[in-house]
Amino acid sequence: MKNDNSGIQTFTSISQLMHYLQQPPALHPLIALVNYDNIALDAFEKNQKICIDFYKISFKTNFKGRVKYGQGYYDFEEGGLAFLKPNQIVISSENAESYEGYALYFHPDFIRNYALGNSIIQYGFFSYAVSESLFLSAKEKEIIRNLFDTIANELENNIDHFSQDVLVSQIELLLNYSNRFYNRQFITRKTLNHDIITALDHLLDEYFIKNISLENGLPSVEYISTQLNLSPRYLSDLLGSLAGQNTQQYIQNKLIEQSKNLLSSTSLSVSEIAYKLGFEHPQSFSKLFKTKTNLSPLKFRASFN
Repeated sequence: MKNDNSGIQTFTSISQLMHYLQQPPALHPLIALVNYDNIALDAFEKNQKICIDFYKISFKTNFKGRVKYGQGYYDFEEGGLAFLKPNQIVISSENAESYEGYALYFHPDFIRNYALGNSIIQYGFFSYAVSESLFLSAKEKEIIRNLFDTIANELENNIDHFSQDVLVSQIELLLNYSNRFYNRQFITRKTLNHDIITALDHLLDEYFIKNISLENGLPSVEYISTQLNLSPRYLSDLLGSLAGQNTQQYIQNKLIEQSKNLLSSTSLSVSEIAYKLGFEHPQSFSKLFKTKTNLSPLKFRASFN
């Protein structure tokens, strides 16, 4: 464990973390399961920056407290699942009262020789922010609880040649269920998600109307997600579920809409339109326009004459 000049408390091994949390030594050096009942609420100082060099899946069944993300505070009365990837910095919870559940820690080396070692990058929720946790129904909670119980039982048994195979398969099953439940969350939170898409449309319209593109260039995924107080991956996954496109594709389609308006209603040259939209090179604009419309900008304009 180390605490650098930036105030980040870093844990490079699971054994270090177990020692810090005053837990018994992990039964396996590359994986550990901790019951939150056994961790003191003040294990970390409030607002402490924490970084771990391994994966964490947190299952909190009744977390009560507030977590800060962006400019807002978020209440989690019912708890749910949250995911951290290695070297991701988080800030300890503010005003946490109590919570129950489990924290599963596993090192990348634990899954390295398995298919999951390569495919885990596809589980985008490891890049989500704390405020984008997965909230579970009662039935879903029971499924997740059973999976954690299975992992706990396997870890408590004598480690043998099959233990790692069983544990990796259970982790993969847990991740696949989480994928399914996140998709359900995107669909069932229609009102909230509709508000996000409305805010996204307004943000992009304002970006072009106020000519922010002239100074900042093309709107980036990072810029958009920051303005919406969402992580880039969560926003892309949400749009993928609801609109069938990721954030970059959504931005590109907005660019095409704007360019069509400018081509059909102004006398600006193709180069002037490209620069106005934030393109550094007009050729890049023309290539994107033709890819999206099967027409060059000039041929599209000619269709209005």
